[in-house]
Amino acid sequence: MSTSPSSTIYEAIGGEEVIRRIVEAFYPKVQAHPLLSPIFPEDILPVMEKQFMFLTQFFGGPSLYTEAYGHPMMRARHLPFPITPERAEAWLGCMRQALEENVEDEALRQLMMQRLSGPAYHFVNQP
Repeated sequence: MSTSPSSTIYEAIGGEEVIRRIVEAFYPKVQAHPLLSPIFPEDILPVMEKQFMFLTQFFGGPSLYTEAYGHPMMRARHLPFPITPERAEAWLGCMRQALEENVEDEALRQLMMQRLSGPAYHFVNQP
């Protein structure tokens, strides 16, 4: 893994440019997924921008999401949507593919997936 003890995941993967590429690779997969597409709006661009801002902050970059929207409160923000364990797994699968396409370092991809797995399953609100 190419991170020094003081660097963040955001810095290690290449910052804003790579986060943007991940988001742009991720959402077409979400829109094409039969379990996920029904819970996302047709106009995905605002969702993509929020995800870009959130992932930037989540992986150690600037606090773009908090500056624009306040504390993320991600579980509360996801409560209106029926999120099942299968949907959480599908979301993670789409993200795994997007990371494989945009992050060369396998150890970094694994670290990012590990960091994202906790929240993804925490959002589950349906059996």
